[in-house]
Amino acid sequence: MLKELLDEKKCFKLVCGAGNEDAQEVEKLVKLYSKAGCKFFDLSAKSETVDAAKRGLEDREGYLCVSVGIKGDPHIRKAQINYEKCQNCRKCEKICPQKAISHCKVKAERCIGCGRCQSVCSDEAINFVSENKDLREVLPPLIDKGINCIELHAMNDDDTEVLKKWEYINSVYDGILSICTARGHLSEEKMIFRIKKMIEGRGNYTTIVQADGFPMSGGKDDYKTTLQAVATAEIVQNANLPVYIMLSGGTNSKTTELAKMCGINYNGIAVGTFARKIVGKYIERDDFLTNSKIFDEALQIAKNFVSSI
Repeated sequence: MLKELLDEKKCFKLVCGAGNEDAQEVEKLVKLYSKAGCKFFDLSAKSETVDAAKRGLEDREGYLCVSVGIKGDPHIRKAQINYEKCQNCRKCEKICPQKAISHCKVKAERCIGCGRCQSVCSDEAINFVSENKDLREVLPPLIDKGINCIELHAMNDDDTEVLKKWEYINSVYDGILSICTARGHLSEEKMIFRIKKMIEGRGNYTTIVQADGFPMSGGKDDYKTTLQAVATAEIVQNANLPVYIMLSGGTNSKTTELAKMCGINYNGIAVGTFARKIVGKYIERDDFLTNSKIFDEALQIAKNFVSSI
């Protein structure tokens, strides 16, 4: 059971990307990392992605979490290019970690909303559109498929929307829920107040708090990159709440070491950008699932990383 995995305090969660709707990539990632020892997978809340993850798992044990968000959350937004402003410099294409931009066109299914393209666009030609979907349409079919967790990204300062969506999720799903939160738009006090409000009425240790230090920033493998994930987890830990703590946002191979140095009593680490990056050149190959030599090379890299958590 997922609860038992969290109780062991060695849970590695692979974040395929809340905005990653590329079913083929999801299948590859899940197959690779499940063989490497990962048992917990975070997915875009779409039937196609859940089906792809199940194909990747084959007959191996694994738990699937679908992520949903609120307006303004970076995880549910998609980049758009204004072609009247675009000068075709292709800086956005070079920096995109998902290879979601080609010839100045955005492949929406691959875009995860990280914002790196916008940060390098000197022509101000890139903006973002939030995909704020109706949970009443999205969640019931996924629950019927047998998912194991639902995660709500609650990162903006709109308490009304957060609590309304959280109330609905609680009304339709009685399993483990996850709150993904960060300090970007909230003070430390408000973040803890919101978490306390959200876990009212829920049983002890039926909720994961995913402490997202710096969302989608795990491209580098150093202590500074993962520092905010550890710091955010410490704030949650100091509140002494009956929740599971999951480190996220800038997580990499240094996260475990830094968290232990800082005395963080965490239950797991969620890794997205870094986990995808270290096997990226293999995953993007068309023959990845059929070329055993290529797959095994990637598998060794994934195994080494999963075992370090």
